[in-house]
Amino acid sequence: MSKETETSELLQREENGVLWLTINRPERRNAMNAAVIAGLTEALARAQDRRELRAIVLTGAGDKAFCAGADLQTGQSFKFDYSEPTLSIANLFRLSRQLTVPLVARVNGACMAGGMGLMAMCDLVVAAPHAIFGLPEVKVGLFPAQVLSVLSGLIGPRALTELCITGEPIGAQEALRLGLVNRVAEDLDTGTRALLERFLDKSPAAIRRGLYLMKRIGAMSFEESMAFTESQIGLFALTEDAAEGQTAFREKRKPNWSGR
Repeated sequence: MSKETETSELLQREENGVLWLTINRPERRNAMNAAVIAGLTEALARAQDRRELRAIVLTGAGDKAFCAGADLQTGQSFKFDYSEPTLSIANLFRLSRQLTVPLVARVNGACMAGGMGLMAMCDLVVAAPHAIFGLPEVKVGLFPAQVLSVLSGLIGPRALTELCITGEPIGAQEALRLGLVNRVAEDLDTGTRALLERFLDKSPAAIRRGLYLMKRIGAMSFEESMAFTESQIGLFALTEDAAEGQTAFREKRKPNWSGR
């Protein structure tokens, strides 16, 4: 079953338990504005509470750009209300760290500046061969800030420093080598669906609790992480999916997941 919702800035389509979100500003290389950030924030917040959703795919309209970052043409991109202690893009990244629905980036072209943040906040990434990745902020007198919070840890510090201080882009194969993306696919839709199929048949409860676990231990010391995971493993075993999965294994059949 497929259901589609269209707004001027963000397309939303549901198909077989997958929510597809498309930034719909191809004339601006899918650059972010306030409406895009608000739409993404609202969509992810809603998705978190919907057990029937098994995955979310984020992409850009057309085949030239995933997201070119902030829309510099407005001249307002870096003008903030300094009475607010947090920024909308930072809050979107914070929300992504709470999300336990797998988030997949379908990178269909240029992924630059703030677009790198959108890509990095995703759990998995599939890129087209012509996709490029970069942090060009130094070319306009700026520097990636909130983006670093989600990029740090994905690639080594030397490679990240080079991206930041040179502002020069890298291609899809280099991004794959560095670990920024999971795979490069000649047919992007086929590659994205192939990646989805690798986990959509697995336990929803295990994935949901597993993403919660992975996102929590990232900021912990080794001993904190070990103590936390010690407390969590027994909870995995208490789920209905764990009981069903082990029974199905013994009975040599496919499990019927309840997602609980």
